[in-house]
Amino acid sequence: MAITTEQIKELREATGVGILDCRAALEHADGDFDKAVAYLREKGLAQAAKRAGRTASDGVIELYSHGGGRVGVMAEINCETDFVARAEAFRNLAHEIALQIAAANPRWVNEEDVPADVLEAEREVARARAKEEGKPEAAWDKIVSGRVDKFLDEAVLMRQAYIRDEGKTIKELIGEVIGALGENIMVQRFARWELGEHVDTEEAAE
Repeated sequence: MAITTEQIKELREATGVGILDCRAALEHADGDFDKAVAYLREKGLAQAAKRAGRTASDGVIELYSHGGGRVGVMAEINCETDFVARAEAFRNLAHEIALQIAAANPRWVNEEDVPADVLEAEREVARARAKEEGKPEAAWDKIVSGRVDKFLDEAVLMRQAYIRDEGKTIKELIGEVIGALGENIMVQRFARWELGEHVDTEEAAE
């Protein structure tokens, strides 16, 4: 069934979860509000959203070297208290996030960090490709949307599939740990270096 804007708005107000996650939950639940709420809670997203506004100024700077020193990652993972910062579950999460960055090479932490001109360039490329491939013009917008979504899934850390379990995203992984530890957790920033690669420091996530 088609999911309406009003359904998404109602679910978002009830759970505090983002629009895309609310839409996905409603689609998963075939539009059933209660099932969608249960799905978000199962994923840990509803609990995570309630804590997202709380200040996260403690945490850890995680350093990770991969491939015999060919790839290096430095990531700042924040939580609310020193107690949680020292917890094994939090430390394991920080390590997994650094490993993800090393292996999957995201460019930004969140979708909101992606510059508008980059998104527009991706849309133009996708539209030109659809035209060259002879796709019907009526289908171009849908094709462009799908290809931009794929770009974001690859380039944005929070949207990436977790390398150890492709059935969940990094955002969902963090949400599960937030639900378990009871504190807001966020990836503040990261930098990734690869031997022999000249990286524009302005592209490093902030």
